Amino acid sequence: MEKNMSKPKLKIKNLYKIFGPKGRTFIESVKNGISKQELLDNHGHVLGLNDITLDIPEQRIQVIMGLSGSGKSTLIRHINRLIEPTAGEITVDDEDVLSMSQVQLREFRRKKTSMVFQKFALLPHKTVAQNVAYGLTIQGEQEGVAKEKSHKWIESVGLSGFEERYPSQLSGGMQQRVGLARALATDAPILLMDEAFSALDPLIRTDMQNILLDLQKDLHKTIVFITHDLDEALRIGDNIAILRDGKIIQKGNPQEIIMKPADDYISDFIKDINRGKVIEVKSIMQKGTSKGAPLDSSSSLEDALKILNNEKNNECSVVDDKGKKIGKVTLDAAISALFREKSLKKSEKYK
Repeated sequence: MEKNMSKPKLKIKNLYKIFGPKGRTFIESVKNGISKQELLDNHGHVLGLNDITLDIPEQRIQVIMGLSGSGKSTLIRHINRLIEPTAGEITVDDEDVLSMSQVQLREFRRKKTSMVFQKFALLPHKTVAQNVAYGLTIQGEQEGVAKEKSHKWIESVGLSGFEERYPSQLSGGMQQRVGLARALATDAPILLMDEAFSALDPLIRTDMQNILLDLQKDLHKTIVFITHDLDEALRIGDNIAILRDGKIIQKGNPQEIIMKPADDYISDFIKDINRGKVIEVKSIMQKGTSKGAPLDSSSSLEDALKILNNEKNNECSVVDDKGKKIGKVTLDAAISALFREKSLKKSEKYK
């Protein structure tokens, strides 16, 4: 199944969160354009989420990103109702999450969703194996079965031999592997990851990203991944939604975000990325065919430039993952894509 053909696993529609005792009374004010700062200064309420609508495809990685205070962590906590919304709808497999009773919600959290936190949230008095098995025991698994499953997941994240260690005996990266194994052990179809790798050193962070991507090839979870780091978002996200002041200002796949930034805020977000490594040939290909060498549609510009430069007419055919020709690409188009377009209205930035 193509990524853009996956049906939504999780649907969020017209979701609002206004923190304060009279949040509901300010919904219309927010709809009519009152700013986050005005709401705080004049009414003492905080606008957390502003009309969020997002379909999250099944078995894909949906990244939610933004700077501190943008609302991304608030949003992910609505999915399993750790935070109650002021207004809006959330459905999983067409089941209304917001109408669930406490008993239904408890089962939903046990069996439909798992969460990985930034601060690891491991139980310090329990061993690695006991931490990983914790969710299974909550589900009612027998101790022997839970232990066997926990060892399997510990091995999957590369921690075999550490089963009887305690969290304090592990590095930060190892602790987060335990957190990931614990979340995966329950076999929940939805994995919620709130800044899960942001506390780690860069090399360890990259290693954790690799582990997640490798596991996803086999597990096909629906993953909602929160980050403030664009490089991380582009690397792991099938789709990305960018928030500012509680509102989605752009959503799409990584190529759409890079090639067609919605405004100057997004343009500034992406200005320092290495476009040669991120932009793929499929984003700049043209209609028609070429006698030049075939280039895979997912090839980066960095790789494509070397081949294009050696072709007689500086152009190549573009092929899909089955080798079928689907277009062509030229050296001029590749070079042009390496440079950002100038922002349209710098004087009105971020209004």
